[in-house]
Amino acid sequence: MKNVLLVVSACVTAFVALVGFQKLEHPLQFSQFTTQHLVDTTQQKPDSLPQWQRVYQSLRLKEAGLSLEGFRYAWAGFQKEKFTKSILAIADFSQSSRHKRLYVIDLKENKLLYNTYVAHGRNSGEEFARQFSNKNSSYQSSLGFYRALSTYHGKHGLSLKLQGLEENINHRALERAIVMHGADYVSEEFIRRTGRLGRSQGCPAVSVDDTKKLIPLLCNGAGLFLYYPDNSYLKNSKLLAGLDEETQTDFRSQPYTSLKNTN
Repeated sequence: MKNVLLVVSACVTAFVALVGFQKLEHPLQFSQFTTQHLVDTTQQKPDSLPQWQRVYQSLRLKEAGLSLEGFRYAWAGFQKEKFTKSILAIADFSQSSRHKRLYVIDLKENKLLYNTYVAHGRNSGEEFARQFSNKNSSYQSSLGFYRALSTYHGKHGLSLKLQGLEENINHRALERAIVMHGADYVSEEFIRRTGRLGRSQGCPAVSVDDTKKLIPLLCNGAGLFLYYPDNSYLKNSKLLAGLDEETQTDFRSQPYTSLKNTN
């Protein structure tokens, strides 16, 4: 009987040892995977990200609907152009006009000041903008970077002159009378009735109420970027020339500074 018990005990011991050895492989493999995962996560800590991406995250712009690519291009162009105000306005025309797709950001104070509606040109599309032009009487929006100039009172009330800064892309803005102005068709009521915002003759029109806040804020030196992931624009924009994964380090470490701040 004792011999039988010894044999059984030996078998049980051997079985436990074998199972224990096999089970060790899985925790080891899991540990290796977890370590690799932690390394990847560490590489994505905020301090290791480019400055533009840290701003994008800190202002929760993804949650507000602004595309990462649109903000990246806007940041790069503003750094190169050196506007005299630290105010960056981005109209993200990759979004539906039903959305609040105009973002006004103070880069010096790191604040999202306004997120509101903005219209595109009537011949650029209906709910979505899809076509863009720099031609007179095209009634289309022109992509790219603009400098906010002086204000005036015209047929749309308080309005803001815009200087197109990109040759052969939006440089005819002044002669086309492309301005920021208020319009009754930029409203939630219009969206409820038609399923989209109304459209302009190419101007980035906002609501009448918004002109009272936005135009004084932007005038005389702020910048405006009209964004859409258009291959032709991205290929031909000199302000965005060379911006790719290898050269984004040009914009990694320094916060936005304007000409006024560097004088």
